[in-house]
Amino acid sequence: MSEIDYREMWAELGMDLEKHDEFLEPLSDHYEDLFVSQDNRPEGMEYFNEVMQNVHHSRVAELKSEKEAGNPVIASFCVFVPDELVAAAGGSSIGLCAGAQYPVSTGEEVLPRDMCPLIKSTMGFKLDRICPYFEVSDFVVGETTCDGKKKAWEILDEYKPTYVMELPQRKSPESRDLWVKEVRRFKDRIEDEATTEITAESLGSAIETKNEKRRALKELYAARKADPVPISGKDALLITQLAFFDDTERFTQKVSNINSTLVNRIEAGEGVAPTDAPRILIAGTPMPLPNWKIHDIVESSGGVVVCEETCTGTRYFEDEVPESGETVAEHIENLADRAMEINCACFTPNEERVDDVLRLAREYEVDGVVYANLEFCLTYDMEYRKIRTALEDKDIPVTQIESNFGESDVEQLKTRIQAFLEMIS
Repeated sequence: MSEIDYREMWAELGMDLEKHDEFLEPLSDHYEDLFVSQDNRPEGMEYFNEVMQNVHHSRVAELKSEKEAGNPVIASFCVFVPDELVAAAGGSSIGLCAGAQYPVSTGEEVLPRDMCPLIKSTMGFKLDRICPYFEVSDFVVGETTCDGKKKAWEILDEYKPTYVMELPQRKSPESRDLWVKEVRRFKDRIEDEATTEITAESLGSAIETKNEKRRALKELYAARKADPVPISGKDALLITQLAFFDDTERFTQKVSNINSTLVNRIEAGEGVAPTDAPRILIAGTPMPLPNWKIHDIVESSGGVVVCEETCTGTRYFEDEVPESGETVAEHIENLADRAMEINCACFTPNEERVDDVLRLAREYEVDGVVYANLEFCLTYDMEYRKIRTALEDKDIPVTQIESNFGESDVEQLKTRIQAFLEMIS
């Protein structure tokens, strides 16, 4: 499609073209500076450049075509939403725009200022009509991972049909039973939208396809355990961010291709940072597109990010759905069980997340941990105390930083992160 065709498509979707232009205009140069200009970048990243540069273009056109063919297109916000069910009904699930400061002020027109910027950004994207994934989807799926989200869904539903899944806050047998019922209820909602019934065969196939994507991402992260590191933290983050948007099978193949390149680089001792560069684990809140600030500061200051304990990192792909199910009911139980293995800060008690951070610090042989917290995210902020204590007990340096998606605090963050890197070098 030509550029004019995309603009026509956006107009048909009801987007605000003027605001959309204003949002996208600086993004291309910013991406060029942060990603394309990197030295010794692995071959195969060109595909992800293309996906990023066309993230509001060709992928949206694909989804629009699917929707016109009668297949459901569902937008979601969280790793707990079982997108296997959408795929099993012949549809597509897509992430929501959430990681930019530009729409935050609009989000604050209906939300409190002292609320997580992730929620305010998402709400602003919808109110400003600059996120095509909102507009192309049939409905949005929310979840109750925090108080801010579950109240925001009530407001969002005024502008876009929003379906809410109730996520339990504990990992007890009773909580697991509740989540099984929620997954079953979501299946029924998908079938209301779709023209295709979800069968044991279609759901089993969807589970296998999504697990293949998870395995490809696991291999990508395993390559980052090497020294020197064969791929920058920024590039690895970009890939996992795009996992929420790209076609699953195509994405899996492209990640597998880059993984082969990384294996060759490891064998050749080729890396993107010196072997004495401080190895950093980033833990904490999610980093949705186009939020690359913390990674860029760490890596432009002489460190290298080797892993992310986040929802846009290991929590997204580490746990697979068991493929042993033979009936729809068994597959639903397996989908629910996977969710109960995700160690989000929404759960209490949450010793498993502390164990995750310690395990990842050990496996990736990190020199330090940067605990990145979005402003006003109380669940992750409060959990820092326990994680800091556990890391200090193992003599692993850690620092906490709090930020939003804007650039106003970049110099302050640079000063703090540079001091931390100097301390652990």
